Amino acid sequence: MRRMTKRTFVITGANSGLGLAAAKALARPGAHVILAVRDERKGREAQAALTGGTSEVRRVDLADLDAVRAFAAGLDRVDVLINNAGVMAPPRTLSKQGFEVQLAVNHLAHFALTALLLDRLSAGADPRVVTVSSVLHKKGRLDFDDLQAGRGYSATAAYNNSKLANAVFGLELHRRLTAAGSPVRSLLAHPGYAVTGLQAGVQPGLYRTLLTRLGNPLLAVSADQGARPVVHAATAPDVEGGQFIGPTGVAQMRGAPGPVPLAPHATDPALGRRLWTVSEELTGVRFPLLDRNRP
Repeated sequence: MRRMTKRTFVITGANSGLGLAAAKALARPGAHVILAVRDERKGREAQAALTGGTSEVRRVDLADLDAVRAFAAGLDRVDVLINNAGVMAPPRTLSKQGFEVQLAVNHLAHFALTALLLDRLSAGADPRVVTVSSVLHKKGRLDFDDLQAGRGYSATAAYNNSKLANAVFGLELHRRLTAAGSPVRSLLAHPGYAVTGLQAGVQPGLYRTLLTRLGNPLLAVSADQGARPVVHAATAPDVEGGQFIGPTGVAQMRGAPGPVPLAPHATDPALGRRLWTVSEELTGVRFPLLDRNRP
């Protein structure tokens, strides 16, 4: 990797899993890494594992949009924002603002954080927003009459839907940045099938058993390997805005990072516009730098 000195990366969920692996990879060539974490103690433990660059730990609870606003207000410089943190298939719970927690943490918080940091990103060096989705976005569907999954809640379906929201948002952000002539690149990434702490939040049952006892030991790659597409999207000079970076091996589960296809329904511009409008309404956050180019 080229030298990353004088570049600042903000990584949500950087205390474990993909976020920590990405933080280590970026710190080694000299980057300044801001570990955005809910638990500061765990964040400091993660920080101790970083070598090569500089780092700091900052608290943010992504299940609380007020905390997201406070976190963003405290940042002076950002060159790359990595929207990585997530929760996976927990029992149905609500965020502080009353949103289904997977939609709230995985999508709405990152939508708001990106909007709140866009002015600083626009002034950054080789600025990028990397939103971490999943191959499971292909199974997601966005039901705007029931985004909060209040009818017949399925933990896994709600997770898939949140990962689709990540994909739709990242691509729509790319469209709007391009229309505005912004220097910021919006990219998407996914780790393939990687062992991370994410599965620990899955509610007990058959799905969790299949993941932890069969899928993880037999098929999964390490968090370090899973982070490679994320780091590639955040640093490679030849990536283009709007690309989805993932493992290029069989079924996108492992292999060298590179561009991979999004599900066709994730690329629908009408879906992107609608999700954007609804996300603005739910979060109360807008993108003033892009508003003059609103479709």
